[in-house]
Amino acid sequence: MRGLMQAMLALLAAATPAIAEGTKMDLKPEWEYVADTVMGGVSSGQLTQGDVAGREAVRLRGDVSLENNGGFIQMASDLAGGRVFDASGYQGVEIDLRGIGTGYELRLRTDQLARPWQSYRAVIEPTGEWETVRFAWDVFEARKTDVPFDPARLRRVGVLAIGVEMEADIAVSGIRFYK
Repeated sequence: MRGLMQAMLALLAAATPAIAEGTKMDLKPEWEYVADTVMGGVSSGQLTQGDVAGREAVRLRGDVSLENNGGFIQMASDLAGGRVFDASGYQGVEIDLRGIGTGYELRLRTDQLARPWQSYRAVIEPTGEWETVRFAWDVFEARKTDVPFDPARLRRVGVLAIGVEMEADIAVSGIRFYK
């Protein structure tokens, strides 16, 4: 019986994508690195975790190349263990970030998108310093889909360096939904 209870608690913990606190819900992403090499591109990069200008953060660095129809590197994380997460009670996403240069996007995916290249995106314009940026649901634009964005059907979040030849360098120290 004790083993069953521990297994149930472990499943519950895995299904909990965030910690609610007042009018915000902190996401606790388990970031993974993805690059255009999955589709034949030649961009390269890596994720590191540690101190970035005085804050504990996950940092995406690398070279984005447009060769071989490529052009992106990203850090991405499934919400709710890859299942649907209902964020309709929130107004949008708030992210603590520090980046150098341009060519970054915040992307969301829902369970309604069937192809890996489909998403909802918002442009990130970093200042080079740590900042907190809010993205209301209505700023996300559909990319390669006609399906309207529905925050009640979220499944994945990503931060990308995309679309331009660049030396990418962007770090995230926190990400959350806000009311």
